Order: sequence, then C-alpha cells, then structure tokens
Amino acid sequence: MAPRCWRWWPWSSWTRTRLPPSRSIQNFGQHFSTQEQTPQICVVGSGPAGFYTAQHLLKHHSRAHVDIYEKQLVPFGLVRFGVAPDHPEVKNVINTFTQTARSDRCAFYGNVEVGRDVTVQELRDAYHAVVLSYGAEDHQALDIPGEELPGVFSARAFVGWYNGLPENRELAPDLSCDTAVILGQGNVALDVARILLTPPDHLEKTDITEAALGALRQSRVKTVWIVGRRGPLQVAFTIKAARPRKRLMELLLRTATEKPGVEEAARRASASRAWGLRFFRSPQQVLPSPDGRRAAGIRLAVTRLEGIGEATRAVPTGDVEDLPCGLVLSSIGYKSRPIDPSVPFDPKLGVVPNMEGRVVDVPGLYCSGWVKRGPTGVITTTMTDSFLTGQILLQDLKAGHLPSGPRPGSAFIKALLDSRGVWPVSFSDWEKLDAEEVSRGQASGKPREKLLDPQEMLRLLGH
Repeated sequence: MAPRCWRWWPWSSWTRTRLPPSRSIQNFGQHFSTQEQTPQICVVGSGPAGFYTAQHLLKHHSRAHVDIYEKQLVPFGLVRFGVAPDHPEVKNVINTFTQTARSDRCAFYGNVEVGRDVTVQELRDAYHAVVLSYGAEDHQALDIPGEELPGVFSARAFVGWYNGLPENRELAPDLSCDTAVILGQGNVALDVARILLTPPDHLEKTDITEAALGALRQSRVKTVWIVGRRGPLQVAFTIKAARPRKRLMELLLRTATEKPGVEEAARRASASRAWGLRFFRSPQQVLPSPDGRRAAGIRLAVTRLEGIGEATRAVPTGDVEDLPCGLVLSSIGYKSRPIDPSVPFDPKLGVVPNMEGRVVDVPGLYCSGWVKRGPTGVITTTMTDSFLTGQILLQDLKAGHLPSGPRPGSAFIKALLDSRGVWPVSFSDWEKLDAEEVSRGQASGKPREKLLDPQEMLRLLGH
C-alpha cells in the first residue's frame, strides 16, 4: 500500500530510524519508573468497540492509562461513517465517547495507521496490553461476472460516500437510472435504500455530505429492489436495533397479506418512488449494457431452502430471471483485514482468532468488536462484547499474567512516529475540526458539514 499523499518516507529511512525495540524500550524505561503502578494500555481503533473497551478499562481500574490509535484523522469510526444521516439519535453515543476521550487518563492519536506507521509488536513492547478494535473496513465481494462494471458499488463504499469517509469522497455514483438493486437484506441495505428514495428535502438538515445531497437531488432512481438469497424468516435486518424477531415477522406478514385501506391504497398509487423485497434470489451475473460499458441489469438464480434451523441454506432451483437496473449495490457483508503479519488472522471467518477476547498464542494482545466476533450485531452488541474484553484484560492484569515492570506507553510511540514523519492528531485537534464542521453547517441549517479532505484537515490544524 502506498504511503499517504501528505507524507512520505523511503523504506530505507524507516529501517534506519527504527531502533531495536528491546533497547529503545529499555532506555525509555529508565525515565518512566514512576509509572510502575500505572497499567499502560493501548487500543487500536476509535469506533464503538475501541471506545467502549477504553471506557470499561478506565471505569474499573483507577490508575489505568489508555491510549487510542486511529488511522483516520477523526474519531468515532462507524458511528460517524456508518450510521445513516437520518438516524441522528444513534449518534448520541458520541457524547459518551467524548467524555471518555477527555479523561486525563485517556489520549487519542489519530492519523496513525497501525501495521504501517507503527507495528503491533512495537505497541506490545511499549504497553502492558494491546487491544485490537479496528473493526471491519472491507466488504465481501460478490465474485460474479460483471462485478467490475461501472454502476456496481459496494454498499460500504456508498455509505462512506454519503457519510463523508475520506477514501470514498470521489465515488461519484451515477444515479441517472430508473431502478437500483441492492444485494443483501441487512440493516445497511435498508439504510442505502432509504437514502436513495428519501426526498432530498428531508435530508438537507442532516449531516449528509453536500456532494451526496447534490447528487441525490439530481437522482432519477424511482425503484429499489432489496434482494436476498433466502426467505423472510432469514432476513438480517432488525427493527429499532433490538426488538424480538417475532415482531419483525409479524410486520412483514401483515404488510404482505393485509389489503391496504382506501387512503393507504391511494397514497401508494400516487407515490413517485417505490421499493420492495425480493426473496429466494441469488446473484449470478451483472449484465452489461449493449456497448459493454456499464451495468444494465442483474441475472438472479431462483433458490429454495434446504436444511433446518441454523443449517438452512439456499440452493439454486435451475431457474433464472433477469432484472433490469442501472445501479447495483452489494451489501452482503463487511469483513476485517489482517492488520500486521505478527497478528494471527482467520481469512475465512475474517476475525482475529481469540478466546474470550484473548488473541490466541499472543500473550498481552486482545481484541474486541467486529474483528473479534465478525461483522454482526448493532452498537449495543458491540458495547457488551467490548466490556467483556475489558473485563478479561483486567482479570489477567490482576492475576499477574501481564508484564509487571514499567512501560513507556505513548512517550515511546510518539518519538517513534516523529522519527518516521508521522504527525498524530490529538483529541483537542479533533475538537478544532469539529468546531469547523459545525460552523460550516450552520449556514445551511445542518448540524455539521463534514470535512472530507485529510490534507485540508491538516492545514486547518496548522500542519
């Protein structure tokens, strides 16, 4: 992976400036003997998993110091970049995370990519314990012909585009078609469908990016199909995060079977946009336009279910159907990436192998959130999961399973980063960027106008 455009160093200079960890840590330890009773803990990732882990550690150990490292310049992960703009209430958890970050025993270091700017081994040398909470930043590929055609996007990238994730700011999806197809029936699929079909006037007071809002104002998408390979009993989306599945089934059944009243029927007949769920359909091929230059449809295999319970799977019946569309969004799941060669990783499951959050065969290394259990559940699920990892770590600390001597923590890592030309962004730096975003949003009545360009962010911070 190429270094970021606003900083560069040759590989030879990296190896030249990097001190042998044992010697450098030993030298730092001579200056930090007063920290002997202070557990130095590092969390990698500042989304819900990272912040909830830090929150638990700070709450349940009165002397623990927690440093949070994040590759983005800004904190909060999927709360900022994943939660739909028309669900602002879900983002209120940022207030809790802010209180954690403002603790005098917590520090945030953005613009630091672990695995590239600093290795996991170097973090392990500098801290008593390291927790990997970096989430699932990749998407599951469809692995079907035509997936590479213009007009085909991952839902993850589409969500990143309208939510202001810097790496997706230039996505520029073509919304000039009549019909969009979303493959997958999880909460992300519903979010994407809703954003595509919601009148832009209803979104203009949210924190959706101005570029996305402009594109949606010009959109000609009138119909969205949400396609799943299994049936209604197996859909992955939920109602309001945690209501019983029975309630969801009742809602689907009533919507499908009850005849609408006169007013509802008239409303549906006059609606300019529509959406629907298509069950028992599995994508086989993205169909190209006559000139072969973009997506023009999708071929779906008709499926049926085999097996019972958890073993239920969709198998093709042999029938196929072609569904015309100009936009295909793949929403069949997120997946984590391996972060560092020194960290075990299960590519099939997309997780770091662990036992209750303890990374297998790597003492002092832990994980929480999606990289621990896979990309499932909602924010409250991640909260519970992260608290459990924090609890396990503190149990190991109390039992003497973690290093007992002093560790320099961020003092050593910051010196290392400085020697490599990496400039960490602090939480107070983020609060300056936050104030700028809020200020820019006020003019148009929005809660904020998100900054999209990392170089502009750094310039605003005087770097």
